[in-house]
Amino acid sequence: MNNRKLFGTDGIRGIANKHPMTPEISLKLGKSITSFLKNHISHSPKILIGKDTRLSGYIFEQAISAGITSMGGEVILVGPLPTPAIAFLTSNMRADAGIVISASHNPYQDNGIKIFDRNGFKLPDDIESEIEKLILDDINSLEGIPSEIGKAKRIDDAIGRYIVFLKNTFPSDLTLDGLKIVIDCANGAAYKVAPIVFEELGADVTTIGAKPDGKNINVDCGSLNPQILIDKVLEIGADIGIALDGDADRVIFCDENGSEVDGDKIIAISATDMIENNTLKSDIVVATQMSNIALEKYLNDKGIKLERTNVGDRYVVEAMKKNGSNLGGEKSGHLIYLDHTTTGDGLLASLQLLSIMKKNNKPLSRLAEIIELFPQTLNNIKVLEKKPFKNITGLSDLVSKFENELNTSGRINLRYSGTEQLARVMVEGEDEVKINRIADDISSFIQESIGEN
Repeated sequence: MNNRKLFGTDGIRGIANKHPMTPEISLKLGKSITSFLKNHISHSPKILIGKDTRLSGYIFEQAISAGITSMGGEVILVGPLPTPAIAFLTSNMRADAGIVISASHNPYQDNGIKIFDRNGFKLPDDIESEIEKLILDDINSLEGIPSEIGKAKRIDDAIGRYIVFLKNTFPSDLTLDGLKIVIDCANGAAYKVAPIVFEELGADVTTIGAKPDGKNINVDCGSLNPQILIDKVLEIGADIGIALDGDADRVIFCDENGSEVDGDKIIAISATDMIENNTLKSDIVVATQMSNIALEKYLNDKGIKLERTNVGDRYVVEAMKKNGSNLGGEKSGHLIYLDHTTTGDGLLASLQLLSIMKKNNKPLSRLAEIIELFPQTLNNIKVLEKKPFKNITGLSDLVSKFENELNTSGRINLRYSGTEQLARVMVEGEDEVKINRIADDISSFIQESIGEN
């Protein structure tokens, strides 16, 4: 259970202009991360800042930049770019840290702040806790030296650097010639870069969700709302549909028949390709508690262990680094190919999948037959507090009863969202009617105990 006041499972997140997503907290964060870095390096910190297309991004970009420069740090501003682009550029430009201003798949009213280290990895919990302590407890002691004020500059070639990086992850002996692709950019951070990447590799690209106005990010589009993408794929007879979220670190696909293909199936497809090419390391794939049992059984049958982590792509990455794995991800579409990148990257994952389609000369519908997923249902309950589930009287007994009913043919997972005031109830099993009933009964119990009226 996360007891921190600012940082959740993916940085700081909330409604823009309400605590903790205020200009004041952002200014303090800029000062705190600069102070933290100065205690660990011998030079003036260089920090790269990117954002998605939310209107409130201007607020936080300027506030964080002011905090950094007031403490003598140097700021590099790259504007709207995908979260994984910031991870790549932080390392590529030898910055000491990278900051992304984005609330990912959340509505435009929200915003968030994620931090990468100099190697492009998200900060671990202990370092985030140190920075949080500086923000909340020690900030009054953080005063910059008047003669050592830093500076900020914008760079214009960041998008080009990222495009070259992405194209270099695609096999040099292949092109996308002959493929018709629909890409939904969610009116978010990838609206410029995504079409260019696929077009330059030879695809016939139709782009939707690429007209951001500051308020339409993720609205009826993107990875959480794939119906418009599916309709367009069927309308024009495309070979594949690609739906990104607002900061393009996750992706959901649809095949040429309009059937959705989620992260679990992509992990299975990728793992099989890597096994066949002897490139899967450690015989371990990492996923979260939300990944389908069918994926685990499929990998086990091939002699591959599925290691599960808490929800959040940074926890997946941490486990991958620990056990030497190079493939991991989430059902929701965060896919990590650690040989190429340090975080979930929707565009890179798309290129990996497209390369498998081209190498095997198979449509996505054929590749997606690799596993048949167990029925899975997920309910979200708005809660007044994130009370430990074990402390909700009667809930453990109810869950135990249903686990006995499912036996070995299903499972139950309860967790709180790390970014929203929600309890999530996931039930999975062979019998869809049964799992829906169980999920609804548990959800009703939580609603009556701690739910909003």
